[in-house]
Amino acid sequence: MIYTQKPKTIRVMFMPFRDGLQSSFGGKVRLQDFLPAMKRSAELGIRHFEFGGGARYQAPFFYLGEDPFETMKTIREAVGPDVDLQILTRSVSGVTLTTQSIEALQLQAKLMKEYGTTYDRNFDYMNDVDNLVKTGKPIVDAGMHHQVCIALMGLPFKSDKVHTADFYIDIGKRILDSGIHVDSICLKDASGTTDPKTCYETVKGLKKIMPPEIPLWQHTHDTASMAVACYMAGIEAGVDGIDLSVRPMASGTVQPDVRSMEHALKGTGYSLDIDGSKMSEIEEMLNEGMKDYAFNPTTTTADARVVGFPMPGGAIGPNVHMMVKAGILHKYGDVLAEFPVVVEAGGAWTSVTPGSQQYWLQAFNNVMYGRWEKINDGYGRAILGYFGKTPLPPDPKVVEIASKQLDLKVFDGDPLEAAPKNIEPAQKALEERGIPVSDKNTFLVVSAMVPGKKMELNEGIKLLTGKPKIDIPFKKKEEPKPEKASAPAPTGAPGPAISGPMTSKCVIQENGKTRTFTVTVEPMGSSNPAQSAAVETAVPPTNGTPIYSTFAGSVEIVDLKVNVGDSVTKGQIVAQVEAMKATHDIKSPQDGKVESINVEIGDEIDSTKPILTIA
Repeated sequence: MIYTQKPKTIRVMFMPFRDGLQSSFGGKVRLQDFLPAMKRSAELGIRHFEFGGGARYQAPFFYLGEDPFETMKTIREAVGPDVDLQILTRSVSGVTLTTQSIEALQLQAKLMKEYGTTYDRNFDYMNDVDNLVKTGKPIVDAGMHHQVCIALMGLPFKSDKVHTADFYIDIGKRILDSGIHVDSICLKDASGTTDPKTCYETVKGLKKIMPPEIPLWQHTHDTASMAVACYMAGIEAGVDGIDLSVRPMASGTVQPDVRSMEHALKGTGYSLDIDGSKMSEIEEMLNEGMKDYAFNPTTTTADARVVGFPMPGGAIGPNVHMMVKAGILHKYGDVLAEFPVVVEAGGAWTSVTPGSQQYWLQAFNNVMYGRWEKINDGYGRAILGYFGKTPLPPDPKVVEIASKQLDLKVFDGDPLEAAPKNIEPAQKALEERGIPVSDKNTFLVVSAMVPGKKMELNEGIKLLTGKPKIDIPFKKKEEPKPEKASAPAPTGAPGPAISGPMTSKCVIQENGKTRTFTVTVEPMGSSNPAQSAAVETAVPPTNGTPIYSTFAGSVEIVDLKVNVGDSVTKGQIVAQVEAMKATHDIKSPQDGKVESINVEIGDEIDSTKPILTIA
């Protein structure tokens, strides 16, 4: 039983306002809806928050129309100057999902410090120590507290070579021996799949080699219902600080509630530096601020299956929401079942962003297209070496397939040197659009640049030109029930009541030719009587074959590969859509000629609207 005769206070970093938002909603929560609760938390004596980085950097300007730096500045003003505010950064990826140049990471660190950050928790999903050392220097130079991470994960297959206590302790030793200034070390288990014994042995081993003045922090998620047990093991072994949250964004894919941990430590001699009796007030304020948001049970419920698919809470939430939007949530179980395959073939990197997204998207592609038939760009680059050295050698057959599909060679150099130099192209894009070329504007554009993505779809450009995409996971509002008709009902079987416009697709076949119409019927008594019995064709009458998105739900058109009048062949890529943060090809089902294009790049469509028609 955990017990200490010498009382020890465990420090707490409060997580609902970053990881809680990310794990529950992919970070897509407006500042106005959680800021009052955060301000009150500071007034109640909480002195350490995570407030940025991760999805809470990109989500504000990708989906909310909010400037992430101005958001951070507003939070700093709300909590005051004496509170520690922490961001989460991803080594060579910074706050993005792709590799960045060292110049971009230096700009990132400068801006984070300028907009209120005091702590930078930096991890590398490959646990590549060279990456951690090189990306830690800009953090130190900017004057922030440098908290370097050792990333943990429970393997979904057997191995005694990686993700063991000895493996993690060796990483810590190499970090300490590197000479980089370290203010604290964090054991970061994003998927909550490390077992308590490994946590205990890792902490014990690290505390033996760490200077006594360097605190050791522990981070995990409650996705597999093991977080409190793992924290207890870590605390008994010598951990100095842990991460906790509060309902409604606690447990499930998030961290345990403060009250759970406080209760678990009763009578042990250990206590928290945060008062659990204050949590009810914060919870009530969050419930009020978040009352319009739709909490998905997948993100709020523990799932023991996660030990077989080490997916972090911060990625389960966004991916579930994206699957719902794309109309493919029924594939969720199939994707999870493919996880062990992609983890072992990839080389067992840690399932934390961007590695978790790479695993997820490759598992998704294997389910949708057949195993290894479509290599995800990020996964492929990872096994080819462009993000660093994988813990285990990746499957050589998959490496060969990835190299061929992506037309890339195996790389064993410095990922920072291989990263695109995007600062100058970003500044040029700002100049061309008459947007001020400031450090902040430059980084907003740089951090949204990915290979092959057109600049007009860059989320930084869209925010700065006043055209951001808004996608907030609100609850669906119920349609008002139709009023009962005052006139006597007609005889015969009644039809369904119509309270608003109804649209359906009508396919007509005549003399071997097919014509497709979209028909909209307005109810009688509508505000526009002229349209009451109108039949509108969204697509001009055609004898051609319409080509639709392969996703039932909403996706974005990111590229059109053909023009009207072009000849195409069966299987040719004619368009591309974005779903699950990845690009998917739309292919022609036949030979023919492009008769019409019915969408524009940037449009959001579903499977009922034809992208183009082939005659």
